[in-house]
Amino acid sequence: MCSLLSKFRPFLPHSPSSLQQRRRSLAFSSALPTTKTTKAIDAALMKEKWLESLTLPSPPRINSDSSCVIGVDPDMSGALALLRINHVLGSSEAQVFDTPHLPVLVGTRVRKRFDAKSIVELIRSLDIPSGSTAFLEQSTPFPKDGKQGWYSGGFGYGFWIGTLVASGFSVVPVPSALWKRHFQLAGGNSTKDDSRRVASELFPLLSSQLKRKKDHGRAEALLIAAYGEALKPTTLQEFASSDSEVYCLEN
Repeated sequence: MCSLLSKFRPFLPHSPSSLQQRRRSLAFSSALPTTKTTKAIDAALMKEKWLESLTLPSPPRINSDSSCVIGVDPDMSGALALLRINHVLGSSEAQVFDTPHLPVLVGTRVRKRFDAKSIVELIRSLDIPSGSTAFLEQSTPFPKDGKQGWYSGGFGYGFWIGTLVASGFSVVPVPSALWKRHFQLAGGNSTKDDSRRVASELFPLLSSQLKRKKDHGRAEALLIAAYGEALKPTTLQEFASSDSEVYCLEN
């Protein structure tokens, strides 16, 4: 896995000073303030504050030679992936875990529901440093999903945000189009099987855990984590203020 690190570039969290500078630059980004410009600035600041609310200040690290990145596919059949990067040795270690869930009778049907206690216990057992960044796929409802799909997607997205922030991590929501485009998986021709293939190539030591069709959640969690680690050095403000049609945090 030593070659894996060369494909990644660390994501740098913002600092309070950079936040103030970003706000000043947004406030004076146009010499001719118009209604359209004002709305654009307001939208960027709202997104910035939203990301800031999901970001915890990183405590001083005893060992700065290594770092952890989390990737989460928040679907009920999703997973949590963890990348441990050793910057000195130029190596990395990847792990992936299915999201714990329980069967619950809803009306006359048995449906899956998150096992909240087991999820929290899983996160604690991994001993991830507080302040690590978790990249979470943003929930994007589609009309064809129906009411149940909308409920399940929104519930999972909100559940993971709350759980990860409460566990001491900074959360970066990532639209699926971004990480899929990064791995050339965007477009109608790509399938979940393609996600498993790409993840198996990127993480060969985990390929045995990605063989089944239902392992697509594991594959996507791994790719989301890999996408997060591969982001160019930047700040959360720059991430938030990019093209609203691409980085929009609300649909």
